[in-house]
Amino acid sequence: MEQIWAPWRIEYILQAEKGVCILCEKPKDDNDKSNLILYRGETNFIILNSFPYNPGHLLVAPYRHVGQLEDLTDEESKEHLDIVKLSIKLLTEVIKPTGFNIGMNLGKVAGAGIEDHLHTHIVPRWQGDTNFMAVVSDTRVLPEALAATYSKLKDGMRHPF
Repeated sequence: MEQIWAPWRIEYILQAEKGVCILCEKPKDDNDKSNLILYRGETNFIILNSFPYNPGHLLVAPYRHVGQLEDLTDEESKEHLDIVKLSIKLLTEVIKPTGFNIGMNLGKVAGAGIEDHLHTHIVPRWQGDTNFMAVVSDTRVLPEALAATYSKLKDGMRHPF
């Protein structure tokens, strides 16, 4: 059996074991770059997924720790969708995907990794971005480091589009 090392995942595993909600904790810190926070709205924010399916995989989450869509206030709901739209515009302008997967996993059985803090995934897609690695070895190959993706997208936020 071959082994592929992913030492960066230990941070995620240890936080989950401690019961730490990264979607609550990261926005409290004053270092958006190290926390990969791209944008802060009044009630929601955009964060680059630390364990992405594809380069540019973003999460939009409310600051408030809420697990059910119906528990969002009208203000949180409206801004959440507005920020999803902003994320699509940003990704389209900066990294030029040819499509998107956008959605929420509500509840553990639905695949939610952070089930008590709802968030929307915005995953940019390109023709042919799934290759034999995912099929044969259940492994994804990401062609760009998170820091490089963050820098591109953060710079893109500074320009109107």
